Amino acid sequence: MTTAPPAGAPAPPRAPAGLFTPSPTSSARPAAPPLPPVRRTPLAVAALPAVALTAYVWSAHGAKPGVLLLLGLGLGVALFHSRFGFTSAWRQLVAVGNGTGLRAHTLLLGTTATLFALVIGTGTGLFGAQPAPSAGPLGVGLVAGSVLFAIGMQLGGACASGTLFAVGSGQTSVVLTLAGFITGATLAAWQYDLWKDLPAWRPVVLADHIGWFGSWAVTIAVLLLVVWVSRRIQARRNPPPIGPVPSARGAALRAVRGSWPLAAGALALAVLGAGVLLVSGGAWGITSAFSLWGSELVGALGGHPEQWTWWRQPGNDAMLAGPVLADKTSLTDIGIMIGAAVAAALGGTWALHRGIPWRTAVASVLGGVLMGIGARLAGGCNIGAYLAGIASGSLSGWVWGAFALAGTWVGLKLRPLFGLGNPKPGDGVC
Repeated sequence: MTTAPPAGAPAPPRAPAGLFTPSPTSSARPAAPPLPPVRRTPLAVAALPAVALTAYVWSAHGAKPGVLLLLGLGLGVALFHSRFGFTSAWRQLVAVGNGTGLRAHTLLLGTTATLFALVIGTGTGLFGAQPAPSAGPLGVGLVAGSVLFAIGMQLGGACASGTLFAVGSGQTSVVLTLAGFITGATLAAWQYDLWKDLPAWRPVVLADHIGWFGSWAVTIAVLLLVVWVSRRIQARRNPPPIGPVPSARGAALRAVRGSWPLAAGALALAVLGAGVLLVSGGAWGITSAFSLWGSELVGALGGHPEQWTWWRQPGNDAMLAGPVLADKTSLTDIGIMIGAAVAAALGGTWALHRGIPWRTAVASVLGGVLMGIGARLAGGCNIGAYLAGIASGSLSGWVWGAFALAGTWVGLKLRPLFGLGNPKPGDGVC
């Protein structure tokens, strides 16, 4: 039997936590509920197109696009099973100080940086690819775009990767976010002349100054600092734990059907993202495909996107002129949605969500539009600018992340206007 300390007595000091021990929360994380049965019809509807599309892409466009589609399918499975999010991680950190999701980011970033240093530093590529780092200019577009993107993802309920795997898993409101995302990215491409000359400095890639080993060492050191700071913040604020998701019992069944630990998701995503770099020569990205899809729709409706300055840029012109199913980013994006659908059906959680409140619908579309515009201004999203930038040793990735945190704070202030809640210290889970 234990007794409570006398009223007014100071709480006993907490023992300092080691770097890899769990950070404190206000209560223990609840047990995960059991998984429902496999959704056989959605599984068939998702699996058959996965097989058919892979076969078509492989036969029509060759092995390289076929492998990229397979990598996209794997990314969708990993994203869904681990529920690996950027939007929720930043919201939990800013709102209540829970840094669990951010620390998962550091594992993803550190592992990806290690693999990128090995691949790019040695010039290793498949299918004749020449791997290159992802680096963006440092300027007004990067700052404004990352802030807008972060506001948009808090209103839309998902980031770029989260939007794709949420759509695949049947979350109807995020379909509206995706529609807004495509619209915003297309509008920004159409109006490229309005923002292409914003003040900016040339990209800064650490490897150009201290080599790939030095770049990797600096990146890992900064990520360890982020882990330490996030743990200090969490220990001081003692937030509620992250809510559990349905999971299977047993490691083997959990790998196929249940939820994965965030660490497992981070490692899987890093390996698959490095695979995209090996095969294509460029880092995994998402949002350039949204500009392409929207512009193709404009062309189908009688417009002339080929006359836009955006599509006259080197590299962009070939993307618009070529088939969508040969475009690297389109293939991985489509793969993510289908892979997530297969994973959600296997896990028994695939379902269409009906009856979306009108304010949620407005927030979803508005958030998507802001993310689409922000991604174009910043030269990428949470994947193409943040993950790929930091993993490449580019200063632009760190700037994107810092200002995305600031945009997250603004987004949290705006969420209640649309009937969207934020985590609170007294919640059972965040």
